[in-house]
Amino acid sequence: MGGPSSHADAAAELATRPGHTNLRSTLVRWLLITISLTFLGALLAAPLAAVFAMALEQGWAAYFSSFADEETRASIRLTLTTAAIVVPLNTIFGITAAWCIAKFEFRGKSILITLIDLPLAVSPVVSGLIFVLLFGLNGWFGAWLQENDISIVYAMPGIVLATMFVTFPYVARELIPLMQQLGNDEEEAAITLGAGGWLTFFRVTLPRIRWGLIYGVILCNARAMGEFGAVSVVSGSVGSLTMTMPLQIEALYNEYNMVGAFAVASVLSLLAVVTLIIKTLVEGRTGYRRR
Repeated sequence: MGGPSSHADAAAELATRPGHTNLRSTLVRWLLITISLTFLGALLAAPLAAVFAMALEQGWAAYFSSFADEETRASIRLTLTTAAIVVPLNTIFGITAAWCIAKFEFRGKSILITLIDLPLAVSPVVSGLIFVLLFGLNGWFGAWLQENDISIVYAMPGIVLATMFVTFPYVARELIPLMQQLGNDEEEAAITLGAGGWLTFFRVTLPRIRWGLIYGVILCNARAMGEFGAVSVVSGSVGSLTMTMPLQIEALYNEYNMVGAFAVASVLSLLAVVTLIIKTLVEGRTGYRRR
């Protein structure tokens, strides 16, 4: 048995081990937590509280009367309609692209991955300008579209295309690493047992990726409802026709209608909060985290 010196040496060694809790590590941990919470409070909680405070500055009656404006109601409808169109289409694209990239080897695979990441690297304003150059009056297809009385830019189709462009990486980028990690063993076993391609996908693949898919859909929907840059370029900001909620907020703010602007902003904030709650529930239900 060791003497007192051996016990002292053991205690000293224990105190220097990584992860050992002592007063200094506790203070450092709480200091970092405090800094993080202060940072989040200053950048997220305080602005969110300010939005609702400004929206309700003149009372509930003024708040609800802000939504009596036809342009405001039209902007809410357009935002929700655009998200309802864009999210399912991007979901289909994301599943298809992730399936091809994760399950097969083919020429041009790296190019496809690069193209999927392109909207994340390009400014949304530049994305909107691309569609103006393609479908605008002086664009590549502008003359033909005008001759056939088809409106894309400064109309709802342009808003849908711009929103789809900036949001299509989200579902694919969630599913690609997930499918690569899961591998092909269960799909190959199902096919060996006689299952067809569609049956294998719906009975084997889809249940394995469903939580990653839901996570990607949530992120895609959040970006679709809040997109400003690309939509502002292609919409023309025509009242009651091409004004989404972010554009309506800017218009009301520029007109010094603070209550109206912050009332619409509060609705957009509530939609974001609901999206965040759903995302948190998905993570808590499955332990899934973005890779």
